[in-house]
Amino acid sequence: MTQRYFEDLPIGFTYRSGEAELTREAIVKFAREWDPQPFHVDDAAAAESHFGTLIASGWHTLLIAFNLAMQSGVWDEASMGASGMDEVRWFLPAVPGDVIHVRAEVVTAERSKSRPDRGRVSFRNDVHRADGKRIASYIGNHLMKARGTSLA
Repeated sequence: MTQRYFEDLPIGFTYRSGEAELTREAIVKFAREWDPQPFHVDDAAAAESHFGTLIASGWHTLLIAFNLAMQSGVWDEASMGASGMDEVRWFLPAVPGDVIHVRAEVVTAERSKSRPDRGRVSFRNDVHRADGKRIASYIGNHLMKARGTSLA
């Protein structure tokens, strides 16, 4: 994709990321370190849970989604960091073998009044499985470099 800067990201701009598969090994490895609930790390315990199967941590799913957004090459060169996330939601669990992608839309864009070399852009990121079902969403609030300016 073409690299975009603040002025290239108006409200309503959309893009779709590439895809990533959630493997059982990656799900368990992430969960053992960061979210060691039984339904994330143990097949037998997961089968007895209300999920009925091993599922990925929601945080793992969101981190993969964020990485997919960065790998899309849409705005990574213009990124000056982020001020947070809003409206984080998990709708359906991700399971081993799920292939996910992100559909993103700019929902706010405002140039800085005090620093015109940058602006704030908020993306609604909807995380989908290959079957099209939305499994998670969040709004990422980013500080973006304007075209033709330096990061210094």
